[in-house]
Amino acid sequence: MLIGLSVDEHIMQLLVYHANQCDPKKCSGKKLARFDLVRLTDRVNALRSFLVLSPFSEKALSPEDRGARGLAALDCSWAHAEEVFSRMRLNERALPYLVAANPVNYGKPFKLSTVEALAAGLFILGEASQAELILSKFNWGHVFLEMNREPLQEYAAAKTSAEVVRIQQAYMPD
Repeated sequence: MLIGLSVDEHIMQLLVYHANQCDPKKCSGKKLARFDLVRLTDRVNALRSFLVLSPFSEKALSPEDRGARGLAALDCSWAHAEEVFSRMRLNERALPYLVAANPVNYGKPFKLSTVEALAAGLFILGEASQAELILSKFNWGHVFLEMNREPLQEYAAAKTSAEVVRIQQAYMPD
């Protein structure tokens, strides 16, 4: 059982493909692994049975994706991410418009850290408690939810990917 969640609450498996391309002191994926909140892998094949968060996906993550075995994120350079996604057929979903709260990309849309991406995915999939738990390991984590609470709630209430895309239009600057 994850600390902070009751026995009755569902725990979604979280996987992070980690390519060791970032500063280990700033790596949110590695920090989550130290708390046993995610599993790290360097094997692309491990992603096959997970719903993979990908900026290259044509389909937005939505509540219709509930029931997935788990959620995966890539913790690697964009160049490496493109290579990974171009080589494999994965069950990919893009996150809708959200603003980063992490210290490196604060206030920048779509520039989410690994923990922010996973938390957003969890929230949209109805796992808000687990999202709050993983964000609680970062002193700025609560800010991500505060900054994005309204769009996240609307995305989580949507029925389909197309509806999520329509909702995000209201939050995107002109």
